Amino acid sequence: MPTLHRFDGLSVVIYPNDHRPAHVHVRGNGGEAIFILHCPDGPPELRETFGFRRAEVARIDEELTSLLTTLCQHWRTIHGHY
Repeated sequence: MPTLHRFDGLSVVIYPNDHRPAHVHVRGNGGEAIFILHCPDGPPELRETFGFRRAEVARIDEELTSLLTTLCQHWRTIHGHY
């Protein structure tokens, strides 16, 4: 489970044995959210969440948007395709 980025006590993860479409799991602070990346152009889209408030989800979305190119490159490195 490669952690690709950390911010605000959260970890952004791509699982090596995961499925398409390209997505990340954001975990920490008692919650988890899954965002579909819509590689290569975005924008990230919330698929599901539990344990995060709406403001936290908005902050996560903002952070993932700023990292989209890098996250898509990591997905492609791990999985070979989007």
